[in-house]
Amino acid sequence: MNRPQTHEYPAWAETYISKISGDDILGILEKQATEFPDFLNDLVEKADYAYAPGKWTVKEMAGHIIDTERILVYRLTCFARSEQHALPGFEEDDYVANAHFSDRSLLSFSEEFSLLRKSNMYLFKSLNEHELDRSGTASERQISVRALLFVIAGHLMHHTLILKERYL
Repeated sequence: MNRPQTHEYPAWAETYISKISGDDILGILEKQATEFPDFLNDLVEKADYAYAPGKWTVKEMAGHIIDTERILVYRLTCFARSEQHALPGFEEDDYVANAHFSDRSLLSFSEEFSLLRKSNMYLFKSLNEHELDRSGTASERQISVRALLFVIAGHLMHHTLILKERYL
């Protein structure tokens, strides 16, 4: 699969897309399905840790990653199916604040992410070139299905790096 061109996504997406090297996005996404849960499992002792006041805990970061994947996959599905209506944005801090992630175990997030990503892989692998080229509007910006695949993988890489640098 070819990388998305800059005209296929808004400027904010570059933060995530730039984290992806090469074109094997499906391979990267599939690898993340097992690597990220394993990484979370190694953080169990730090599950409720936040590196500074007002920052998310490891559990909250894991919950944010899962919520964001669901939202991005919903957008991807809508656009792949030629949705013509604009989709709303979301305020990540509000989602985390209203989710009670602290009530859960980090292992539950690990398992949930694994199952979510494995399920999403069926959709990702089913997309043809015509569907990958489709785009739509979310958060008042145009983005292609192809770009969303790269954003999904890059978003996880972005937050994994933050966890490694600031939480470990």
